[in-house]
Amino acid sequence: MAYTDFLNIIFAPLLKLPLVWSVLILAFVISAIIIVITKYTTNQALMKKLKDDLKEHQKQIKELKGDPAKAMEVQKKAMQLNMQYMMHSLKPTIITFIPIILIFGWMSSNFAYEGIKPQQEFSVSVFFQQNTNGDVELITPEEITIVGDKTQKIESDKATWVLKGIEGEHILEFAYNGEKQQKSVLISTAGKYMEPVKKISSSAIKSIQINYAPKKILNLFGWRIGWLGTYILSSIIFTMSLRKLLKVY
Repeated sequence: MAYTDFLNIIFAPLLKLPLVWSVLILAFVISAIIIVITKYTTNQALMKKLKDDLKEHQKQIKELKGDPAKAMEVQKKAMQLNMQYMMHSLKPTIITFIPIILIFGWMSSNFAYEGIKPQQEFSVSVFFQQNTNGDVELITPEEITIVGDKTQKIESDKATWVLKGIEGEHILEFAYNGEKQQKSVLISTAGKYMEPVKKISSSAIKSIQINYAPKKILNLFGWRIGWLGTYILSSIIFTMSLRKLLKVY
């Protein structure tokens, strides 16, 4: 896709950095873009007033715990104010939505999994419709070696093979009940990978999956998280800091 090629050029330097730094840089850049766009596409004086009024109403609700009827009236006004605030926040959300989705797609294509290296064993699984039985055969090019039998019995609507091969993009072909389906796999010294899952419709085969190992790039007190968790945590910190620094409401 054209946008993928464009992003590959723009973000190419990030691929040379340690993965955690690449994610942190993108989280900061995206947070900064959202904050700046929010600042200049919304009425900040109005946004500040709405936020201050919301805080005041929340304070009143706490003070009116002994008077449920009045507390409910204040709660209703607070909900109206919150709705106004959300409506005014909608414009920057619309402006930034598509670019951010495209960047997320690029990050998922580059940061989510460990690539398969030459002669490294990996597995591929085929998932079938419920209650499918029989045998399925895997047909591979000469460059790919099957570790085990090329024909596997379907068990619990699934069949799995272990493979290894030389560097390059290879086409795997799966034959079942007179039908053949294909899935490409990339073996790369650079750690690159292709889309792991191919979904199939109108077939006994539901999907074909290359079982790439997920990348874990951050260790928080023994909890290892991938690029998405790292991005979410860092973007929350960056967004809160930038809002305060730039006085964005």
